[in-house]
Amino acid sequence: MAETLTDIEIARRATPRAIPEVAAKLAIPAAALEPYGRTKAKLDLAAMPDLATAKSGKLILVTAINPTAAGEGKTTTTIGLGDALNRIGKKTAIALREPSLGPCFGQKGGATGGGYAQVIPMAEINLHFTGDFHAITTAHNLLAAMLDNHIYWGNALGIDSRRVYWPRVMDMNDRALRDLVLSLGGVANGFPRQGRFDITTASEVMAILCMARDLADLEARLARIVVAETRDGKPITAADLKAASAMAAILKEAVKPNIVQTLEGNPVLIHGGPFANIAHGCNSVIATTAALRLADYVVTEAGFGADLGAEKFLDIKCRAAGLKPDLAVVVATVRALKLHGGADAKQLGTEDVGAVERGIANLLRHVENLGKFGLPVLVAINRFTSDTLAELALIESACAKAGARAILCEHWAKGGAGAEALAREAVAVIDSGRANFKPLYGDDQPLLSKIETIAKEIYRAGSIAPTSAVRKRAKALEDAGYGKLPVCIAKTQYSFSADPELRGAPSGHSLPIRELRLSAGAGFVVAMAGEIMSMPGLPRVPAAERIRLLADGEIDGIF
Repeated sequence: MAETLTDIEIARRATPRAIPEVAAKLAIPAAALEPYGRTKAKLDLAAMPDLATAKSGKLILVTAINPTAAGEGKTTTTIGLGDALNRIGKKTAIALREPSLGPCFGQKGGATGGGYAQVIPMAEINLHFTGDFHAITTAHNLLAAMLDNHIYWGNALGIDSRRVYWPRVMDMNDRALRDLVLSLGGVANGFPRQGRFDITTASEVMAILCMARDLADLEARLARIVVAETRDGKPITAADLKAASAMAAILKEAVKPNIVQTLEGNPVLIHGGPFANIAHGCNSVIATTAALRLADYVVTEAGFGADLGAEKFLDIKCRAAGLKPDLAVVVATVRALKLHGGADAKQLGTEDVGAVERGIANLLRHVENLGKFGLPVLVAINRFTSDTLAELALIESACAKAGARAILCEHWAKGGAGAEALAREAVAVIDSGRANFKPLYGDDQPLLSKIETIAKEIYRAGSIAPTSAVRKRAKALEDAGYGKLPVCIAKTQYSFSADPELRGAPSGHSLPIRELRLSAGAGFVVAMAGEIMSMPGLPRVPAAERIRLLADGEIDGIF
Protein backbone atom coordinates (compact mmCIF):
# COMPACT_ATOMS: atom_id res chain seq x y z
CA MET A 1 0.00 0.00 0.00
CA ALA A 2 1.37 3.42 -1.00
CA GLU A 3 2.40 5.74 1.79
CA THR A 4 -0.04 8.61 2.40
CA LEU A 5 1.69 11.88 3.21
CA THR A 6 0.24 15.12 4.54
CA ASP A 7 0.79 18.35 2.65
CA ILE A 8 3.49 19.52 5.04
CA GLU A 9 5.27 16.13 4.86
CA ILE A 10 5.29 16.35 1.05
CA ALA A 11 6.67 19.89 1.27
CA ARG A 12 9.40 18.88 3.73
CA ARG A 13 10.58 16.03 1.49
CA ALA A 14 11.01 18.33 -1.50
CA THR A 15 14.48 19.45 -2.56
CA PRO A 16 14.11 23.11 -3.53
CA ARG A 17 16.16 24.64 -6.31
CA ALA A 18 18.31 27.67 -5.67
CA ILE A 19 16.27 30.84 -6.08
CA PRO A 20 18.58 32.27 -8.81
CA GLU A 21 17.94 29.08 -10.81
CA VAL A 22 14.17 29.48 -10.40
CA ALA A 23 14.31 33.17 -11.30
CA ALA A 24 16.38 32.41 -14.39
CA LYS A 25 13.34 30.67 -15.90
CA LEU A 26 11.84 34.16 -16.20
CA ALA A 27 15.17 35.75 -17.22
CA ILE A 28 15.35 37.57 -13.87
CA PRO A 29 18.99 38.56 -13.26
CA ALA A 30 20.68 37.77 -9.97
CA ALA A 31 21.13 41.51 -9.41
CA ALA A 32 17.36 41.86 -9.09
CA LEU A 33 17.10 39.28 -6.29
CA GLU A 34 17.24 40.20 -2.61
CA PRO A 35 17.49 36.83 -0.80
CA TYR A 36 15.52 36.12 2.36
CA GLY A 37 17.23 32.93 3.43
CA ARG A 38 17.90 30.14 0.93
CA THR A 39 14.49 29.55 -0.60
CA LYS A 40 12.79 32.92 -1.00
CA ALA A 41 13.70 36.39 -2.21
CA LYS A 42 12.38 39.85 -2.85
CA LEU A 43 12.30 41.07 -6.43
CA ASP A 44 13.82 44.50 -7.06
CA LEU A 45 12.03 45.65 -10.20
CA ALA A 46 14.23 48.75 -10.40
CA ALA A 47 17.12 46.44 -11.34
CA MET A 48 15.21 45.47 -14.51
CA PRO A 49 14.62 48.79 -16.33
CA ASP A 50 13.57 47.07 -19.58
CA LEU A 51 10.67 45.33 -17.85
CA ALA A 52 8.24 48.22 -18.36
CA THR A 53 8.45 47.94 -22.14
CA ALA A 54 8.39 44.13 -22.36
CA LYS A 55 5.54 42.41 -24.18
CA SER A 56 2.65 41.45 -21.93
CA GLY A 57 1.71 37.79 -21.57
CA LYS A 58 -1.67 36.09 -21.37
CA LEU A 59 -3.60 36.26 -18.10
CA ILE A 60 -5.56 33.31 -16.69
CA LEU A 61 -7.81 33.86 -13.66
CA VAL A 62 -8.55 30.85 -11.47
CA THR A 63 -11.65 31.09 -9.32
CA ALA A 64 -14.12 28.64 -7.79
CA ILE A 65 -17.62 27.81 -6.68
CA ASN A 66 -18.82 29.04 -3.28
CA PRO A 67 -16.57 27.34 -0.75
CA THR A 68 -17.71 24.59 1.57
CA ALA A 69 -16.06 22.64 4.35
CA ALA A 70 -15.28 19.95 1.76
CA GLY A 71 -12.86 22.28 -0.02
CA GLU A 72 -12.42 23.15 -3.69
CA GLY A 73 -8.63 23.42 -4.09
CA LYS A 74 -8.50 26.75 -5.91
CA THR A 75 -4.90 27.56 -4.94
CA THR A 76 -3.92 23.95 -5.58
CA THR A 77 -5.42 24.16 -9.07
CA THR A 78 -3.72 27.49 -9.77
CA ILE A 79 -0.37 25.91 -8.93
CA GLY A 80 -1.15 22.69 -10.79
CA LEU A 81 -2.15 24.60 -13.92
CA GLY A 82 0.99 26.74 -13.75
CA ASP A 83 3.17 23.64 -13.44
CA ALA A 84 1.27 21.97 -16.30
CA LEU A 85 1.73 24.94 -18.62
CA ASN A 86 5.46 24.85 -17.92
CA ARG A 87 5.45 21.08 -18.58
CA ILE A 88 3.99 21.59 -22.07
CA GLY A 89 6.65 24.17 -22.89
CA LYS A 90 4.90 27.44 -22.07
CA LYS A 91 6.92 30.06 -20.20
CA THR A 92 4.60 30.52 -17.23
CA ALA A 93 4.60 32.38 -13.93
CA ILE A 94 2.15 31.96 -11.08
CA ALA A 95 0.91 34.97 -9.08
CA LEU A 96 -0.62 34.30 -5.65
CA ARG A 97 -1.57 36.07 -2.42
CA GLU A 98 0.33 35.67 0.82
CA PRO A 99 -1.42 33.68 3.58
CA SER A 100 -2.74 35.39 6.70
CA LEU A 101 -1.89 34.10 10.15
CA GLY A 102 -5.56 34.40 11.10
CA PRO A 103 -6.77 31.46 8.97
CA CYS A 104 -3.52 29.54 9.50
CA PHE A 105 -4.17 29.46 13.25
CA GLY A 106 -7.94 29.47 12.84
CA GLN A 107 -10.01 27.22 10.61
CA LYS A 108 -8.91 27.41 6.98
CA GLY A 109 -5.30 26.37 7.52
CA GLY A 110 -2.46 27.25 5.16
CA ALA A 111 -2.74 28.72 1.68
CA THR A 112 0.13 27.27 -0.33
CA GLY A 113 -1.74 24.58 -2.24
CA GLY A 114 -1.84 20.91 -1.42
CA GLY A 115 -0.59 17.46 -2.33
CA TYR A 116 1.92 17.65 -5.18
CA ALA A 117 0.72 21.07 -6.32
CA GLN A 118 2.29 23.30 -3.68
CA VAL A 119 4.57 26.28 -3.32
CA ILE A 120 7.53 26.04 -0.98
CA PRO A 121 8.89 26.73 1.62
CA MET A 122 5.38 25.88 2.81
CA ALA A 123 5.71 26.53 6.55
CA GLU A 124 7.67 29.77 6.13
CA ILE A 125 5.21 31.18 3.59
CA ASN A 126 2.27 30.35 5.84
CA LEU A 127 3.87 31.96 8.89
CA HIS A 128 6.02 35.12 8.74
CA PHE A 129 7.35 34.78 5.17
CA THR A 130 9.31 37.98 4.39
CA GLY A 131 7.50 40.14 6.93
CA ASP A 132 5.16 41.97 4.53
CA PHE A 133 2.09 41.57 6.74
CA HIS A 134 3.99 42.79 9.79
CA ALA A 135 5.07 45.91 7.88
CA ILE A 136 1.49 46.55 6.73
CA THR A 137 0.21 46.11 10.29
CA THR A 138 2.84 48.51 11.62
CA ALA A 139 2.19 51.17 8.96
CA HIS A 140 -1.54 50.98 9.58
CA ASN A 141 -1.17 51.28 13.35
CA LEU A 142 1.32 54.14 13.04
CA LEU A 143 -1.44 56.14 11.37
CA ALA A 144 -3.87 55.19 14.16
CA ALA A 145 -1.32 56.28 16.80
CA MET A 146 -0.64 59.58 15.03
CA LEU A 147 -4.37 60.25 14.75
CA ASP A 148 -4.99 59.81 18.49
CA ASN A 149 -1.78 61.66 19.29
CA HIS A 150 -2.95 64.65 17.24
CA ILE A 151 -6.23 64.76 19.17
CA TYR A 152 -4.34 64.48 22.48
CA TRP A 153 -2.00 67.37 21.72
CA GLY A 154 -4.65 70.01 21.06
CA ASN A 155 -6.50 68.71 17.97
CA ALA A 156 -5.47 71.57 15.68
CA LEU A 157 -7.39 69.97 12.78
CA GLY A 158 -10.63 70.00 14.74
CA ILE A 159 -11.24 66.23 14.43
CA ASP A 160 -14.60 65.10 15.76
CA SER A 161 -13.76 62.08 17.93
CA ARG A 162 -17.25 60.70 17.18
CA ARG A 163 -16.31 60.57 13.50
CA VAL A 164 -13.02 58.70 13.64
CA TYR A 165 -13.17 55.90 11.05
CA TRP A 166 -9.64 54.52 11.18
CA PRO A 167 -9.39 51.28 13.22
CA ARG A 168 -6.34 49.42 14.44
CA VAL A 169 -5.38 46.05 12.95
CA MET A 170 -3.62 42.79 13.77
CA ASP A 171 -3.05 39.68 11.66
CA MET A 172 -4.99 37.31 13.89
CA ASN A 173 -8.59 36.24 14.45
CA ASP A 174 -9.78 37.80 17.72
CA ARG A 175 -13.49 38.51 18.17
CA ALA A 176 -12.84 40.26 21.50
CA LEU A 177 -11.36 43.21 19.58
CA ARG A 178 -14.30 43.87 17.25
CA ASP A 179 -15.78 46.65 19.36
CA LEU A 180 -14.01 48.35 22.26
CA VAL A 181 -13.40 51.59 24.11
CA LEU A 182 -9.97 53.23 23.77
CA SER A 183 -7.97 55.56 26.00
CA LEU A 184 -9.41 54.62 29.38
CA GLY A 185 -7.37 55.30 32.53
CA GLY A 186 -7.33 59.06 32.87
CA VAL A 187 -6.10 62.25 31.24
CA ALA A 188 -2.61 60.93 30.46
CA ASN A 189 -4.07 58.26 28.14
CA GLY A 190 -6.05 60.59 25.88
CA PHE A 191 -9.75 61.07 25.21
CA PRO A 192 -11.92 57.94 25.54
CA ARG A 193 -13.78 56.95 22.38
CA GLN A 194 -15.24 53.87 20.75
CA GLY A 195 -12.97 51.96 18.37
CA ARG A 196 -12.28 48.58 16.83
CA PHE A 197 -9.63 46.23 15.46
CA ASP A 198 -9.84 44.71 11.98
CA ILE A 199 -7.72 41.83 10.73
CA THR A 200 -4.71 43.05 8.73
CA THR A 201 -6.09 41.51 5.54
CA ALA A 202 -9.02 43.96 5.78
CA SER A 203 -6.73 46.97 6.24
CA GLU A 204 -6.87 49.71 3.64
CA VAL A 205 -3.08 49.76 3.80
CA MET A 206 -3.12 46.13 2.60
CA ALA A 207 -5.47 47.12 -0.23
CA ILE A 208 -3.29 50.09 -1.12
CA LEU A 209 -0.14 47.96 -1.29
CA CYS A 210 -2.01 45.60 -3.61
CA MET A 211 -3.43 48.37 -5.84
CA ALA A 212 -0.30 50.56 -6.09
CA ARG A 213 1.78 50.58 -9.26
CA ASP A 214 5.06 51.52 -7.56
CA LEU A 215 6.48 53.10 -4.40
CA ALA A 216 5.56 56.65 -5.47
CA ASP A 217 1.98 55.62 -6.20
CA LEU A 218 1.90 53.79 -2.87
CA GLU A 219 2.82 56.96 -0.95
CA ALA A 220 0.31 59.05 -2.90
CA ARG A 221 -2.45 56.56 -2.11
CA LEU A 222 -1.48 56.45 1.57
CA ALA A 223 -1.78 60.23 1.69
CA ARG A 224 -5.38 60.01 0.42
CA ILE A 225 -6.58 57.74 3.24
CA VAL A 226 -9.53 59.37 5.02
CA VAL A 227 -9.26 58.65 8.74
CA ALA A 228 -11.87 60.94 10.28
CA GLU A 229 -14.03 64.03 9.81
CA THR A 230 -14.40 67.37 11.52
CA ARG A 231 -17.69 68.45 13.12
CA ASP A 232 -18.73 70.12 9.84
CA GLY A 233 -17.96 66.98 7.81
CA LYS A 234 -14.56 67.93 6.35
CA PRO A 235 -12.48 64.78 5.68
CA ILE A 236 -9.18 64.37 7.53
CA THR A 237 -6.52 62.44 5.63
CA ALA A 238 -3.22 60.77 6.37
CA ALA A 239 -1.62 63.69 4.52
CA ASP A 240 -3.26 66.12 6.96
CA LEU A 241 -1.67 64.17 9.82
CA LYS A 242 1.71 64.17 7.99
CA ALA A 243 1.83 60.37 8.29
CA ALA A 244 2.06 59.15 4.69
CA SER A 245 5.81 59.47 4.20
CA ALA A 246 6.64 57.56 7.38
CA MET A 247 4.12 54.87 6.42
CA ALA A 248 5.74 54.56 3.00
CA ALA A 249 9.14 54.25 4.65
CA ILE A 250 7.87 51.30 6.69
CA LEU A 251 6.54 49.68 3.50
CA LYS A 252 9.67 50.29 1.39
CA GLU A 253 10.64 46.61 1.33
CA ALA A 254 7.12 45.20 1.60
CA VAL A 255 6.15 46.80 -1.73
CA LYS A 256 8.61 44.50 -3.54
CA PRO A 257 7.11 41.19 -4.77
CA ASN A 258 8.34 37.90 -3.30
CA ILE A 259 9.56 35.05 -5.48
CA VAL A 260 9.41 31.39 -4.45
CA GLN A 261 8.86 28.12 -6.30
CA THR A 262 6.50 25.22 -6.79
CA LEU A 263 7.45 21.66 -5.89
CA GLU A 264 8.45 21.33 -9.56
CA GLY A 265 10.79 24.32 -9.38
CA ASN A 266 8.64 26.78 -11.30
CA PRO A 267 8.57 30.49 -10.37
CA VAL A 268 5.80 31.94 -8.20
CA LEU A 269 5.35 35.60 -7.29
CA ILE A 270 3.52 35.91 -3.96
CA HIS A 271 2.59 39.39 -2.83
CA GLY A 272 -0.16 40.91 -0.69
CA GLY A 273 -3.11 39.10 0.76
CA PRO A 274 -6.45 40.91 1.15
CA PHE A 275 -9.39 38.62 1.95
CA ALA A 276 -12.09 38.47 -0.73
CA ASN A 277 -15.02 38.32 1.69
CA ILE A 278 -14.11 41.60 3.45
CA ALA A 279 -11.65 43.19 0.99
CA HIS A 280 -10.88 42.88 -2.73
CA GLY A 281 -9.18 39.49 -2.55
CA CYS A 282 -6.39 39.81 -5.14
CA ASN A 283 -2.61 39.76 -5.05
CA SER A 284 -0.74 42.96 -5.89
CA VAL A 285 -0.94 44.84 -9.16
CA ILE A 286 2.86 45.13 -8.99
CA ALA A 287 3.33 41.35 -8.88
CA THR A 288 0.73 40.59 -11.54
CA THR A 289 2.00 43.18 -14.01
CA ALA A 290 5.62 42.11 -13.42
CA ALA A 291 4.67 38.47 -14.02
CA LEU A 292 2.91 39.44 -17.26
CA ARG A 293 6.08 41.17 -18.48
CA LEU A 294 8.28 38.23 -17.49
CA ALA A 295 6.22 35.30 -18.77
CA ASP A 296 4.11 34.32 -21.76
CA TYR A 297 1.35 33.01 -19.48
CA VAL A 298 0.40 34.08 -15.96
CA VAL A 299 -1.92 32.06 -13.76
CA THR A 300 -3.41 33.99 -10.86
CA GLU A 301 -6.25 33.44 -8.42
CA ALA A 302 -8.88 35.51 -6.66
CA GLY A 303 -10.13 34.63 -3.20
CA PHE A 304 -13.18 32.51 -2.36
CA GLY A 305 -15.96 31.97 -4.94
CA ALA A 306 -16.30 33.81 -8.24
CA ASP A 307 -19.12 35.94 -6.80
CA LEU A 308 -16.55 37.58 -4.50
CA GLY A 309 -12.93 37.26 -5.61
CA ALA A 310 -13.45 37.06 -9.36
CA GLU A 311 -15.98 39.90 -9.46
CA LYS A 312 -13.63 42.14 -7.46
CA PHE A 313 -10.61 41.10 -9.54
CA LEU A 314 -12.50 42.04 -12.70
CA ASP A 315 -14.38 45.14 -11.52
CA ILE A 316 -11.75 46.64 -9.19
CA LYS A 317 -8.24 45.39 -9.93
CA CYS A 318 -8.53 45.07 -13.71
CA ARG A 319 -10.32 48.41 -13.98
CA ALA A 320 -7.59 50.21 -12.00
CA ALA A 321 -4.60 48.45 -13.52
CA GLY A 322 -5.80 48.17 -17.12
CA LEU A 323 -5.60 44.36 -17.06
CA LYS A 324 -7.50 42.26 -19.61
CA PRO A 325 -7.80 38.58 -18.65
CA ASP A 326 -7.85 36.02 -21.45
CA LEU A 327 -9.54 33.12 -19.65
CA ALA A 328 -11.32 32.19 -16.42
CA VAL A 329 -11.07 28.73 -14.83
CA VAL A 330 -13.72 27.75 -12.28
CA VAL A 331 -12.67 25.03 -9.82
CA ALA A 332 -15.21 22.57 -8.43
CA THR A 333 -15.15 19.28 -6.58
CA VAL A 334 -17.72 16.51 -6.46
CA ARG A 335 -17.67 16.69 -2.66
CA ALA A 336 -18.41 20.43 -2.54
CA LEU A 337 -21.18 20.14 -5.12
CA LYS A 338 -22.78 17.43 -2.98
CA LEU A 339 -22.87 19.82 -0.03
CA HIS A 340 -24.44 22.52 -2.20
CA GLY A 341 -26.97 19.87 -3.20
CA GLY A 342 -27.95 19.16 0.39
CA ALA A 343 -25.91 16.00 1.05
CA ASP A 344 -24.92 14.95 4.56
CA ALA A 345 -21.40 16.19 5.28
CA LYS A 346 -20.61 12.79 6.82
CA GLN A 347 -21.56 10.92 3.62
CA LEU A 348 -19.48 12.74 1.03
CA GLY A 349 -17.46 9.62 0.22
CA THR A 350 -20.60 7.76 -0.88
CA GLU A 351 -21.91 8.12 -4.43
CA ASP A 352 -24.83 10.56 -4.58
CA VAL A 353 -25.55 11.58 -8.16
CA GLY A 354 -28.74 13.33 -7.08
CA ALA A 355 -26.91 15.65 -4.70
CA VAL A 356 -24.34 16.46 -7.38
CA GLU A 357 -27.13 17.24 -9.84
CA ARG A 358 -28.81 19.58 -7.35
CA GLY A 359 -25.53 21.24 -6.35
CA ILE A 360 -24.26 21.82 -9.86
CA ALA A 361 -26.54 24.84 -10.13
CA ASN A 362 -23.96 26.71 -8.02
CA LEU A 363 -21.18 25.89 -10.47
CA LEU A 364 -23.23 26.76 -13.56
CA ARG A 365 -24.23 30.12 -12.14
CA HIS A 366 -20.57 31.07 -11.65
CA VAL A 367 -19.84 29.98 -15.22
CA GLU A 368 -22.72 32.08 -16.54
CA ASN A 369 -21.72 35.08 -14.42
CA LEU A 370 -18.16 35.11 -15.74
CA GLY A 371 -19.53 35.17 -19.26
CA LYS A 372 -21.08 38.56 -18.43
CA PHE A 373 -17.54 39.94 -18.27
CA GLY A 374 -16.80 38.71 -21.79
CA LEU A 375 -14.55 35.86 -20.64
CA PRO A 376 -14.38 32.30 -21.96
CA VAL A 377 -14.65 29.80 -19.11
CA LEU A 378 -13.23 26.35 -18.42
CA VAL A 379 -14.26 24.18 -15.48
CA ALA A 380 -11.54 22.30 -13.59
CA ILE A 381 -12.87 19.28 -11.72
CA ASN A 382 -10.41 18.81 -8.87
CA ARG A 383 -10.60 15.04 -8.45
CA PHE A 384 -10.83 13.19 -5.13
CA THR A 385 -10.31 9.44 -4.80
CA SER A 386 -13.93 8.99 -3.67
CA ASP A 387 -15.39 10.54 -6.85
CA THR A 388 -17.30 8.04 -9.00
CA LEU A 389 -17.47 7.90 -12.78
CA ALA A 390 -21.20 8.64 -12.73
CA GLU A 391 -20.71 11.78 -10.64
CA LEU A 392 -17.87 13.03 -12.83
CA ALA A 393 -19.79 12.31 -16.03
CA LEU A 394 -22.75 14.31 -14.74
CA ILE A 395 -20.58 17.39 -14.18
CA GLU A 396 -19.01 17.12 -17.61
CA SER A 397 -22.41 16.71 -19.28
CA ALA A 398 -24.06 19.60 -17.42
CA CYS A 399 -21.17 21.93 -18.20
CA ALA A 400 -21.22 20.95 -21.87
CA LYS A 401 -24.93 21.80 -22.05
CA ALA A 402 -24.11 25.21 -20.53
CA GLY A 403 -21.40 25.80 -23.14
CA ALA A 404 -18.39 25.30 -20.88
CA ARG A 405 -15.97 22.42 -21.08
CA ALA A 406 -15.23 20.59 -17.82
CA ILE A 407 -11.83 18.94 -17.54
CA LEU A 408 -10.86 16.30 -14.99
CA CYS A 409 -7.70 17.31 -13.10
CA GLU A 410 -5.46 15.22 -10.84
CA HIS A 411 -2.75 17.70 -9.93
CA TRP A 412 -3.13 17.08 -6.19
CA ALA A 413 -1.91 13.51 -6.69
CA LYS A 414 0.26 13.93 -9.80
CA GLY A 415 1.46 17.52 -9.80
CA GLY A 416 1.64 19.31 -13.14
CA ALA A 417 1.24 16.06 -15.05
CA GLY A 418 -2.27 15.76 -13.64
CA ALA A 419 -3.35 19.10 -15.14
CA GLU A 420 -1.84 18.87 -18.62
CA ALA A 421 -5.24 18.41 -20.27
CA LEU A 422 -6.43 21.62 -18.61
CA ALA A 423 -3.26 23.43 -19.70
CA ARG A 424 -3.61 22.37 -23.34
CA GLU A 425 -7.25 23.38 -23.45
CA ALA A 426 -6.44 26.72 -21.79
CA VAL A 427 -3.87 27.49 -24.48
CA ALA A 428 -6.30 26.51 -27.23
CA VAL A 429 -9.06 28.73 -25.84
CA ILE A 430 -6.70 31.68 -25.42
CA ASP A 431 -5.36 31.21 -28.95
CA SER A 432 -8.93 31.34 -30.28
CA GLY A 433 -9.13 34.98 -29.21
CA ARG A 434 -12.59 34.64 -27.71
CA ALA A 435 -11.96 36.92 -24.73
CA ASN A 436 -13.59 40.35 -24.90
CA PHE A 437 -13.27 41.60 -21.35
CA LYS A 438 -15.51 44.34 -20.00
CA PRO A 439 -16.39 45.38 -16.41
CA LEU A 440 -19.88 44.71 -15.11
CA TYR A 441 -20.80 48.35 -14.44
CA GLY A 442 -19.73 51.82 -15.50
CA ASP A 443 -17.76 54.39 -13.53
CA ASP A 444 -20.57 56.93 -13.73
CA GLN A 445 -23.24 54.78 -12.11
CA PRO A 446 -24.22 55.96 -8.60
CA LEU A 447 -22.74 53.92 -5.76
CA LEU A 448 -26.00 52.22 -4.79
CA SER A 449 -26.68 51.45 -8.46
CA LYS A 450 -23.27 49.70 -8.68
CA ILE A 451 -24.12 47.65 -5.59
CA GLU A 452 -27.52 46.78 -7.03
CA THR A 453 -25.96 45.74 -10.35
CA ILE A 454 -23.63 43.29 -8.60
CA ALA A 455 -26.43 42.02 -6.36
CA LYS A 456 -28.80 41.36 -9.24
CA GLU A 457 -26.39 40.25 -11.95
CA ILE A 458 -23.96 38.18 -9.85
CA TYR A 459 -25.81 37.22 -6.66
CA ARG A 460 -29.22 37.04 -8.45
CA ALA A 461 -30.81 39.03 -5.65
CA GLY A 462 -34.21 40.57 -6.24
CA SER A 463 -33.26 43.80 -4.51
CA ILE A 464 -30.84 45.50 -2.16
CA ALA A 465 -31.88 46.81 1.25
CA PRO A 466 -29.63 49.69 2.32
CA THR A 467 -30.39 51.34 5.65
CA SER A 468 -31.33 55.01 5.71
CA ALA A 469 -27.85 55.73 7.09
CA VAL A 470 -26.30 53.94 4.10
CA ARG A 471 -28.39 55.98 1.65
CA LYS A 472 -27.30 59.17 3.40
CA ARG A 473 -23.65 58.04 3.40
CA ALA A 474 -23.78 57.15 -0.31
CA LYS A 475 -25.03 60.64 -1.18
CA ALA A 476 -22.39 62.24 1.04
CA LEU A 477 -19.62 60.23 -0.65
CA GLU A 478 -20.90 61.17 -4.10
CA ASP A 479 -21.14 64.84 -3.13
CA ALA A 480 -17.53 64.63 -1.88
CA GLY A 481 -16.33 63.36 -5.28
CA TYR A 482 -16.08 59.62 -4.56
CA GLY A 483 -19.04 58.53 -6.68
CA LYS A 484 -16.96 57.22 -9.58
CA LEU A 485 -15.12 54.67 -7.41
CA PRO A 486 -15.93 50.96 -7.83
CA VAL A 487 -17.59 49.12 -4.96
CA CYS A 488 -16.23 46.23 -2.91
CA ILE A 489 -19.03 44.22 -1.32
CA ALA A 490 -18.11 42.52 1.94
CA LYS A 491 -20.34 39.49 2.48
CA THR A 492 -20.27 35.84 3.44
CA GLN A 493 -18.26 33.63 1.10
CA TYR A 494 -20.49 30.61 1.63
CA SER A 495 -23.51 31.75 -0.36
CA PHE A 496 -24.62 33.97 -3.22
CA SER A 497 -26.81 35.62 -0.59
CA ALA A 498 -25.89 37.27 2.72
CA ASP A 499 -27.05 34.11 4.54
CA PRO A 500 -24.15 31.62 4.90
CA GLU A 501 -26.61 28.73 5.30
CA LEU A 502 -28.31 29.37 1.95
CA ARG A 503 -26.30 27.13 -0.38
CA GLY A 504 -26.77 26.18 -4.00
CA ALA A 505 -28.02 28.90 -6.34
CA PRO A 506 -30.62 31.01 -4.52
CA SER A 507 -32.36 33.86 -6.33
CA GLY A 508 -34.81 36.62 -5.56
CA HIS A 509 -33.39 37.32 -2.11
CA SER A 510 -32.72 40.79 -0.69
CA LEU A 511 -29.15 41.90 0.01
CA PRO A 512 -28.98 43.98 3.22
CA ILE A 513 -26.36 46.77 3.20
CA ARG A 514 -25.67 48.04 6.71
CA GLU A 515 -22.63 50.31 6.22
CA LEU A 516 -20.43 52.00 3.61
CA ARG A 517 -16.71 52.43 4.33
CA LEU A 518 -14.60 54.71 2.16
CA SER A 519 -11.19 53.40 1.06
CA ALA A 520 -10.07 56.53 -0.76
CA GLY A 521 -6.43 55.49 -1.00
CA ALA A 522 -7.20 52.01 -2.29
CA GLY A 523 -9.73 53.49 -4.68
CA PHE A 524 -13.03 51.83 -3.78
CA VAL A 525 -16.00 51.97 -1.42
CA VAL A 526 -16.65 48.95 0.81
CA ALA A 527 -20.28 47.92 1.29
CA MET A 528 -20.83 45.80 4.39
CA ALA A 529 -23.59 43.27 3.64
CA GLY A 530 -25.43 41.24 6.25
CA GLU A 531 -23.51 40.09 9.31
CA ILE A 532 -20.04 39.91 7.76
CA MET A 533 -17.25 40.93 10.17
CA SER A 534 -13.94 42.64 9.35
CA MET A 535 -12.39 40.88 12.35
CA PRO A 536 -13.01 37.10 12.25
CA GLY A 537 -13.15 34.90 15.34
CA LEU A 538 -11.44 31.61 16.06
CA PRO A 539 -13.46 28.37 15.78
CA ARG A 540 -14.24 26.16 18.78
CA VAL A 541 -11.13 24.09 18.04
CA PRO A 542 -8.59 26.40 16.34
CA ALA A 543 -5.90 25.01 14.06
CA ALA A 544 -3.34 26.57 16.42
CA GLU A 545 -3.91 23.66 18.81
CA ARG A 546 -2.31 21.31 16.25
CA ILE A 547 0.67 23.43 15.23
CA ARG A 548 3.91 22.60 17.01
CA LEU A 549 7.69 22.55 16.74
CA LEU A 550 9.35 19.15 16.24
CA ALA A 551 12.61 18.14 17.87
CA ASP A 552 14.56 18.90 14.68
CA GLY A 553 13.18 22.44 14.54
CA GLU A 554 10.66 21.70 11.77
CA ILE A 555 7.07 22.95 12.09
CA ASP A 556 4.22 20.46 12.02
CA GLY A 557 0.44 20.77 11.99
CA ILE A 558 -0.06 23.33 9.20
CA PHE A 559 -2.43 21.97 6.56
